[in-house]
Amino acid sequence: MNSVEMNLVDHLTEMRKRIIIILGSFMLLLILAFVFVKDIYDWIIQDSSIKLAILGPSDIIWVYLTLSGIVAIAVTIPIAAHQIWLFVKPALSSAERKVTLAYIPSLFILFIAGISFGYFVIFPIVFDFLLSLSGDLFMNFFTAEKYFGFMVNIVLPFGCLFELPVIIMFLTSLGILNPYRLQKMRRYSYFGLIVTAVLITPPDFVSDVIVIVPLLFLYECSVLLSKIVYRRKQKQELDLT
Repeated sequence: MNSVEMNLVDHLTEMRKRIIIILGSFMLLLILAFVFVKDIYDWIIQDSSIKLAILGPSDIIWVYLTLSGIVAIAVTIPIAAHQIWLFVKPALSSAERKVTLAYIPSLFILFIAGISFGYFVIFPIVFDFLLSLSGDLFMNFFTAEKYFGFMVNIVLPFGCLFELPVIIMFLTSLGILNPYRLQKMRRYSYFGLIVTAVLITPPDFVSDVIVIVPLLFLYECSVLLSKIVYRRKQKQELDLT
């Protein structure tokens, strides 16, 4: 076996190790969240005037696993980011290691911020709008499975979208992206974000604007942060030469 094959095997072994740690952490956190899932459930529905129903015993398990899964995902994000950082660490310089390591807490904070924005701002608007369509024509009857499934589909994407600034800063620090490329892509990025906002909100102008504005603001913040990282990286390279 030559050196190239040895390096490939070592890389695959290291990758498998990191993946196992991430999946193992997720499973442990899922079990831990499941232990306290009733408290999580009570906190979510404490201000809701809607009575939820279940159509079978399996619905209870589905709801509990869904709530536990979201909590487990949120806490696993920094763990996964740290494992990815350990995997790419040998290829990074000392300065790049310090910079990229600082992004890990931000991933968790922005994910929580995105979920909070989706849950406290977007979800009530979308839910109330859809309820208003029924008026007095229909009797509202919600199962726990449908209610929480709808909530997750609204809230979870915002947790992912709010990661955009950190991801762009990270890719800029590695030299994969730069602010000038992001500026050239602005038109296409805006289009993609607007389409995303329209797809996850009800078909009314106000709801679309409420979602589109924060997403475009996030993109512009990402471009600005990318400029800061890019200039700092160029300065460091000049200092080394």
